Amino acid sequence: MTRTTTTRRRRLTAAGIGLALLLVPGCATLTGTEGQEPTSAKSSTAATTPTAAPQASPGSADAVTDLPSPEGLPTERPSAAASPSSDAGDAEADDADDSAVDEAKQAEAKERGSQDKKGKGSGKKGAEAKDEAPDWPAYGASGKQVTALQQRLVDLGYFLPEVDGRFGPATQQAVWALQKAAGLGRDGVVGPQTQKALDSGARPSPQSSSGKVVEIDLSRQLLMTVEDGRVTRVLNASSGNGETYEARGRTYTASTPRGSFAVYMERNYLHESTLELGSMYRPKYFHGSFAVHGSGSIPPWPASHGCVRVSNSAMNWLWDTWGMSKGTPVVVY
Repeated sequence: MTRTTTTRRRRLTAAGIGLALLLVPGCATLTGTEGQEPTSAKSSTAATTPTAAPQASPGSADAVTDLPSPEGLPTERPSAAASPSSDAGDAEADDADDSAVDEAKQAEAKERGSQDKKGKGSGKKGAEAKDEAPDWPAYGASGKQVTALQQRLVDLGYFLPEVDGRFGPATQQAVWALQKAAGLGRDGVVGPQTQKALDSGARPSPQSSSGKVVEIDLSRQLLMTVEDGRVTRVLNASSGNGETYEARGRTYTASTPRGSFAVYMERNYLHESTLELGSMYRPKYFHGSFAVHGSGSIPPWPASHGCVRVSNSAMNWLWDTWGMSKGTPVVVY
């Protein structure tokens, strides 16, 4: 009996040592896996104490079969329920992470607030700068400022069909006429110099001293109606541009003749040029084929084939209101 008991004890001791030796590589494998944690309490204990042999009971196989294989290790960080032995450590790590995130968010918010503040400040400065920038009336504008501009133009004798507070084509024509009379750049914008011309009452002077006369100033591209030496209306005009052109096989020069003439013929409709040069609205002929007529295009520079263009509304006024009848003197200089 004694010999048998001793033999059994030796066998159990040898088995225990063998199991301990087998378990060491398993723990080493677990601890050698970076960034991963075991999923059970037993494996967690083995991971946190890799140098200690498991305390398996003699003859039990659970110590071997309960250990996870390397292939069975989780690829993501386990939840608190999956690894209860690491709750405290994970909570501290989470608190540290949350604290770091909070600090980062606070720093980011602070920086954003600073930038917003700077942005708002610069925006305010930009708005103030915009407010301080001069608001010059130009094509497309509207309101009281335009109404005042229009009324001033009418008072000075520049042709406008109506004062409506809208800076449209008619107002642009009148502003161009003012700028021409004042010897300014013809941009149609009521800037400082144009406003100064308005304030000073700039207007052209006539050459005739008596009677009802149409005067055309080619140098300034203006048409004026004059009564007894007084200018009653100033119209933006566009005369011959001086270029050569061909019509019906012949070459002509687009020039407007100078001299003293009179209206000798008129057409009270949209007349087509006999030279096929386009349409002429209600033309008043003063010399040969040269006429004063309405057009949809009256730029502030010479642009015609030789006739004198004015706006259609201005031509209506010459016909229906002022009375540019046959025999009316036309002086071109």
